[in-house]
Amino acid sequence: IISALEGDYSSVLQQVNEYANDGNRVLLVARSTAPLSEGSCRQKRLRDAVEGANVSDGRQLDVQAEPVALVLCSEKIREDAERTLAWFREQGVRCRVISGDNPVTVGAIARRVKLTGDHEPVAMDARELPEDVNELARVLENVDVLGRVLPDQKKAIVQALHTQNHVVAMTGDGVNDALAIKEADLGIAMGNAAPATKAVAQVVLVDSKFSHLPDVVARGRQVMANMERVASLFLVKTVYSALISLGVVLTQIPYPYLPRHI
Repeated sequence: IISALEGDYSSVLQQVNEYANDGNRVLLVARSTAPLSEGSCRQKRLRDAVEGANVSDGRQLDVQAEPVALVLCSEKIREDAERTLAWFREQGVRCRVISGDNPVTVGAIARRVKLTGDHEPVAMDARELPEDVNELARVLENVDVLGRVLPDQKKAIVQALHTQNHVVAMTGDGVNDALAIKEADLGIAMGNAAPATKAVAQVVLVDSKFSHLPDVVARGRQVMANMERVASLFLVKTVYSALISLGVVLTQIPYPYLPRHI
């Protein structure tokens, strides 16, 4: 909004960035004195609803409008978030945050939950990301937080990570996360997610608690370990049976075991 207004509002922008650095989502309210036809606005809103158009399509901001207020929306961070992220770091899993919010705000929240441990998380505006998948994969290696991300960019990010042979798990709750969740090796939807998002996910966290993911990983590892043990048992049994059978054929002695012994 500030970039579309006439006049020098650099002080307002500085104040916005200060609030964003503290992890607040900042909304700017501007006042316009230009006349506005109520009937035309209603028709425009109705046409947008029918055609599914973006609210901002075809709208022009009054360049003479004046900023009058800043609205701050603070993000509530769950107590178990930092502990859960620390567990994933210990397991060699690299976590990234991709969001549609201001990258400054998202970066501040990532810093607060120690997304990268003692290191400062690197934030980037997704509008600066390259479109080429290989180039995108190169850029993502040095980025921890992405803001202003569009739904198709989320899918492209997963595809770019796949080009580097990464196994990717994606979590989300909105319709804009559905494409990326479907593209990921493991799609995880929150319990309060949109129906379309839950439909394409392999795992749904019913109570929407991210802290349950370590338990999910532990259960998966337990299942894999049991399968490996059973496979090893059957392999050893088969090898011994084959060797004994070969020995019986060569020596022409009676087979020492009955089927129930095997």
